[in-house]
Amino acid sequence: MNVVLLSGGSGKRLWPLSNDLQSKQFLKLLKNERGEYESMVQRVFRQFKEAHPKVNVFVSCNKVQDDIIKRQLGDVETILEPARRDTFPAIALAAAYLRYEKGFDENDAFLVCPIDVFATSKYFELLSEVLQLTQNYTIGLLGAVPTYPSAKYGYILQSGGEVSGFVEKPSEKDAEGLIADGALWNCGVFALKIGYVLEHARKYVSFDSYNSFLSQYANMTRISFDYAVTETEKSIGAVIYDGIWKDLGTWNTLTEEMTDVCLGKNVLISENCSNTNVLNMLNVPVVVQDVSDTVVIASHDGILVTSKHGSSFLKPLAEQISQRPMYEQRRWGNYRVLDYKRSGENSSLIKRLTIDVGQSISYQYHAKRSEVWVVVSGKGILTIEETDSVVKDGSVVQIPVGAKHSLLAATKLELVEVQLGKSELEEEDIVRITV
Repeated sequence: MNVVLLSGGSGKRLWPLSNDLQSKQFLKLLKNERGEYESMVQRVFRQFKEAHPKVNVFVSCNKVQDDIIKRQLGDVETILEPARRDTFPAIALAAAYLRYEKGFDENDAFLVCPIDVFATSKYFELLSEVLQLTQNYTIGLLGAVPTYPSAKYGYILQSGGEVSGFVEKPSEKDAEGLIADGALWNCGVFALKIGYVLEHARKYVSFDSYNSFLSQYANMTRISFDYAVTETEKSIGAVIYDGIWKDLGTWNTLTEEMTDVCLGKNVLISENCSNTNVLNMLNVPVVVQDVSDTVVIASHDGILVTSKHGSSFLKPLAEQISQRPMYEQRRWGNYRVLDYKRSGENSSLIKRLTIDVGQSISYQYHAKRSEVWVVVSGKGILTIEETDSVVKDGSVVQIPVGAKHSLLAATKLELVEVQLGKSELEEEDIVRITV
């Protein structure tokens, strides 16, 4: 079984813990059976492997997400989108990757699944049946039996597994009628043959290799797979899943599945609070007194106080926030922005970095900024222009613009980094060198 997990989105619905660099699927807020916190990405990956031990998993993501996906999942194969587009371009890119880079036949089928679903093991077990639908149908889908008339989900119109149409986010009243007629929640799962997807992709761009398709990706129309393909296809079958299925896209739905009322240090919540969750990522106390049905989040990117019902309407407000993300997990560790200033053409950015033992910042250079590192604790091997040296507590390192450099942590390393430049200081100003 070949599965492509779609990891996209900017993560605004779970602000302030999620942002443009760290989407909701990477937040470690759910506990597994061993009582350990795991992210939605880790949960879905684990459930796939448990249901289908020999499954081949590919993750479709943007370049910014590549580091955190490999940090959380290990040596998983990623398909990197060179620009943010909708689900049709992402699925088409994945099909081109499987065909041209992996050498699969155009008649081979693969599954496309969201990476942030919350479901039981039965959901994952049924996916093999969804894949088998491609023997008799052009597209295979998975539909969940609705438990209430939701206005937030799309619906599959079907009878006996034969799909006749779709309704996207109806009113609750209309949803009641759809459910009475046997409609299913659309789980966003597609079973497809590679050649079928490439045929549709050639309606938008001309290509004969993965690289030629990749070079045109940024110019593709932003369009969903449902709109570009599914809604006009007549040969569609569906497997029915009768079990727990949720999109944990709001603080309301996410806190329903969180086992701990409070997360983080220095949280004080009074006994007269009911149905209230508090998450604190800061080193300052958070005190919550006499509130009900509320979510309180304190993070490096901001502070949120909302009713649980109101959290469903957070995204439009969060999209008005334009500041750069202040915290990010990377494959080698994490960083936190301490200060950022811009005065005319001059910019300065101060970070505190933690590099885990045995991990390293890749060999790279920057075109728009110089850096000064002050090692706070730990020991590591610094490489600048292919020359190695040892750094430790108190070491000060200057890295000019354009200088190739890397840092390997012999022990856990903590350092303060000062960036200076003549323009916006962004994470995209990293050119990695293959050695």
